[in-house]
Amino acid sequence: MSVPAFIDITEEDQASELRAYIKSKGAEISEENAEGGLHVDLAQIIEACDVCLKDDDKDVESVMNSIVSLLLILETDKQEALIESLCEKLVKFREGERPSLRLQLLSNLFHGMDENTPVRYTVFCSLIKVAATCNAVSFIPTDLDQVRKWIVDWNLNTEKKHTLLRLVYEALVDCKKSEPAAKVMVELLGSYTEDNASQARVDAHRCIVRALKDPNTFLFDHLLTLKPVRFLEGELIHDLLTIFVSAKLAAYVKFYQNNKDFIESLGLSHEQNMAKMRLLTFMGMAVEFKEISFDTMQQELQVGAEDVEAFVIDAVRTKMVYCKIDQTQRKVVVSHSTHRTFGKQQWQQLHEKLSSWKANLATVKTSLQALSPSA
Repeated sequence: MSVPAFIDITEEDQASELRAYIKSKGAEISEENAEGGLHVDLAQIIEACDVCLKDDDKDVESVMNSIVSLLLILETDKQEALIESLCEKLVKFREGERPSLRLQLLSNLFHGMDENTPVRYTVFCSLIKVAATCNAVSFIPTDLDQVRKWIVDWNLNTEKKHTLLRLVYEALVDCKKSEPAAKVMVELLGSYTEDNASQARVDAHRCIVRALKDPNTFLFDHLLTLKPVRFLEGELIHDLLTIFVSAKLAAYVKFYQNNKDFIESLGLSHEQNMAKMRLLTFMGMAVEFKEISFDTMQQELQVGAEDVEAFVIDAVRTKMVYCKIDQTQRKVVVSHSTHRTFGKQQWQQLHEKLSSWKANLATVKTSLQALSPSA
C-alpha cells in the first residue's frame, strides 16, 4: 500500500525533515540524525511526535504519514517496538480528540503491513480502541471469520487471542451490534479449556448478563455447553441462566422473590425479564400443544384476560412462534414454534420426521412409476 509522505527524498533526509518540523513545534529533539541508523531516528521522532497531534496545522497528517511510511520500510525485527510505541501514543493521546486523524494513521499502518506480520495484532487492537471512543467501530473489520483468520495468520498465543476477541466483543456491544457481539463472545468462551476455564469467570458472567439483557436474544441453551459457563454451576448466575434456558415463568418469579437484590446487582430489569420469560414459556407451550386456551395462557403467563391477544401479537412479531388467534373458541392455534433447547430428543424427532418424509416420497415415486413405467 502507498502511504502519503513528505516528498520523494531519501529516508535519511526524510528523518531529518521530520526532526526539523517537530523541533519547530517545540519538541526537545535534535535536528541531526542519530548515528544508530533509521530505527534510532524513528524511536526519537515517535517519542517527540505528540506535539504534532496537538497542532491543527494542515501539514500534521502528512508529517504523521511520513512517520508511518518510514516505519513500513524498516526490517521486521526493528519494527515491533516502534510500532507499539506509536500505537500507544495514538490510542492514549487526549482520548476523544482528533479521532479521524488517529484512525487514518492506524489504518494506513495496518493496511501497509504484510498480512502475516504478527505486530499487526497491536495495530488492530489500537484501531478498535480508538474507533470505540468515537463511535466508528462500523468502519473497522470485525467479521468473526476474518478475525479467526488473523488469529491464525498472526500466530497469536492464548492470551493475545483472548484479548483480541474481548476487544472486538466490547466494541460491537458499544455500537449495539448484539448478534455479532454474541457470536464473538461465544467464540471467546469456547476457546477456553478445562484447565483455564476458571480464568474466564468474568467473561462468562458478562456473556450471560448480556444475553439475558438483549431484547432480541431468546435462545440460551448453547451457553450451558461452554466450559467457562459450566464452571459457574452452583452459583446464582448459572441458576438464573438455567431458568431462561428451559424453565417456566413461575420458576423465574420464585427465583426473583428469593434473589431480588442479585437481579438488581446484575443491572437486569425485572419487568424485561418477566416479558422475556413469558415469551419463553409460551414457546415451550407451543412446542408441546398445537392449541392453547386463553385460560391456560392467563394462568401460565400470569396475564389478564384483556392482555392475551396483545401478548400473542407481540410473540408473533419475534418470529419465534407462528400462530393464529381463534377469538370465538378463545384459544391460540399454533402452526410452528422454535424449540428453546435442541438436544438429543429434538434431533431424534427431526430424524423421525425426515425419515417419514423420505418414506412418503418413496411411496409417491412408486405410485408414479406404476402409472407411468417411464417415470
